[in-house]
Amino acid sequence: QQQPHKSLILSIGQVVPHEVMGMANFNKNLFVGVGGVEAINLSHFIGAVYGMEKMMGKSSNPLRSILNYASEKYLEKELDLWYILTVMGTNKESGDVEMKGFYIGNDIECYTLACELSLQINFTLLDRPLQKVVVYLDEHEFHSTWLGNKAIYRTRMAIADGGELIVLAPGVSQFGEDAEIDKLIREYGYAGTPKVLEAMKGSPELEKNLSAVAHLIHGSSEGRFSVTYCPGHLTKNEIEGVGFKYCDLKDMTRRYDPTHLTDGWNRVNMDDESGATEDIFYISNPALGLWALRSRFEGTDNCNDCKDAAETDPIPTFSVQHAADGSGGVGGWVHPPSVDK
Repeated sequence: QQQPHKSLILSIGQVVPHEVMGMANFNKNLFVGVGGVEAINLSHFIGAVYGMEKMMGKSSNPLRSILNYASEKYLEKELDLWYILTVMGTNKESGDVEMKGFYIGNDIECYTLACELSLQINFTLLDRPLQKVVVYLDEHEFHSTWLGNKAIYRTRMAIADGGELIVLAPGVSQFGEDAEIDKLIREYGYAGTPKVLEAMKGSPELEKNLSAVAHLIHGSSEGRFSVTYCPGHLTKNEIEGVGFKYCDLKDMTRRYDPTHLTDGWNRVNMDDESGATEDIFYISNPALGLWALRSRFEGTDNCNDCKDAAETDPIPTFSVQHAADGSGGVGGWVHPPSVDK
């Protein structure tokens, strides 16, 4: 008996650590990448509620399990679906970005193999937790905490309990990339998962914008370490109003001068009088990497507590989700592309 024709689908992309999915690509490209704002917002919300520090760098997690189930039930029998996945890394001698791995397959094996290599190539794994991290946000690239909080996302798995993250942000002048998101951040702040979820129960605005909820959760250290923002264009009251500590940008730039620091460990003078020094870990661009303790990935099952991740108390959400202006609800550009109405 002749089999019905199946459409050939090629999903091509790069596997890298991802704040929301644990590891990027594979069936994420299909369900989230082309799934519209509802899929984007809900996936970010699920990942945020489960916990970013339990997700990043893990190829198996509750959110990925949902997509894997959907693939098996709805896609694999209907489509001739093939994944072409790469792992890219920097050549240590030339500094050029080059392909480190190339995988083709029609099931999860090629993705799993790519994830294993990406964890070695794209993560900076450290042997001891970082007590003080200083991150610089380029003023031409980062104008909001919506984007600038990569400083938090990309370093949190390496920061010690009770540690400190200092963000030098000369270009940051707002919280959200559009007026609606900015308003929500100012109103609810980076208050941590329990408070944000509690706020949802009485806020139709948050229920309709799960991307904003996810962002508020992602931007909190959950009280595990402190976050000090040093913005170029926001006041002390504004920064402290959303839950961060504040320091003057000029003062902190004198102490932690980006023109004199190198990526990684640095020993700097604490002041001009005593001669005391301190060791800090400096990152010149958080968008270019992810930093974590090596121990977080040793001897652990990727999804050993997935069954316990669900909330027993239902969380209200609206099926129709709002999108951040020009961003699909998850990020944004300094200059959003024009969209034909």
